[in-house]
Amino acid sequence: MTCSDIVKDRARTLGFDACGVAAVAPIDPDDGLGAWLARGYHADMTWMAATKDARQDITRTLPGARSVVVVARNYFAPRPPRPADSGRVSRYAWGRDYHRALLKPVKRLADAIRSLKPDAACYISIDAGPVLEKAWAARAGIGWLGKNSLVLRPGLGSWMFLGVVATTVALEPDAPMPDQCGACRACLDACPTGAIIAPGVVDAARCIAYGTIERRGDIPDDIARRMGDWVFGCDVCQDACPWNRDVAPTTEPDFFPRPGRANPDLAELASLDEHTFFNRFRGSPLMRAKCDGLRRNARIARRNQLRDVELAGPDEAS
Repeated sequence: MTCSDIVKDRARTLGFDACGVAAVAPIDPDDGLGAWLARGYHADMTWMAATKDARQDITRTLPGARSVVVVARNYFAPRPPRPADSGRVSRYAWGRDYHRALLKPVKRLADAIRSLKPDAACYISIDAGPVLEKAWAARAGIGWLGKNSLVLRPGLGSWMFLGVVATTVALEPDAPMPDQCGACRACLDACPTGAIIAPGVVDAARCIAYGTIERRGDIPDDIARRMGDWVFGCDVCQDACPWNRDVAPTTEPDFFPRPGRANPDLAELASLDEHTFFNRFRGSPLMRAKCDGLRRNARIARRNQLRDVELAGPDEAS
């Protein structure tokens, strides 16, 4: 059994649905990140530009890094029945904050890697550090980068969280998985705002997920009108993807939908106060949007629903 086999076996026992290994080498040799930043596609996410060099060179964060281990965990769950006058929350945010849920098993995986070699060092990232997680996942054979910029894997689609462990241990790398999107452009055609500018290129300023989660202040009218009833995130491009059909539900209870999370009542969200917001969403990804953001999103969703009813006319609305 190779060292990589030992790591992958440990990842399985920790509940991960996939594990792959990449050798450390330039992860963005064509400076795709630089071109994306230069076009302003990161919108107000200034930290992306500030950490550009570290994202493109993981040895800046972990000197001497030789391998990157990537794990994936399925979070798919069917959407519960929707009450009237409710909004929609992106599927990844229905349960416990994935940063917290994955931290312990990823740390345990890092411990297993450290045990392979004396004085081994590891660096962990769960969608928070200056790491190009999706690029490393593709390099490690977890899947390929779909046209909506998300990692796709047969059996999981894009319904997966990623965890990364960079290490100074040299592990046997896996081969990348070939791109299997072919001529399909379902995600590009489905995006309500045209945020997917080109295959694999997303303009965050037009993305509903960015607008409802990261943007502070007002959302431009042309985006708000296309938000529909999304109040946190957006799954439209994922729902349209053929690879996301027939994915088995997650076995991780932390990712099961909690009451009122998938389809929250819009009137309640629009009238949230800070105390209620904190108590209701503590330990949830929805904390990222802040109370003001959720109230804003709920007001937009209610306007959109009323507009749709008016456009439908009395016969269709009834």
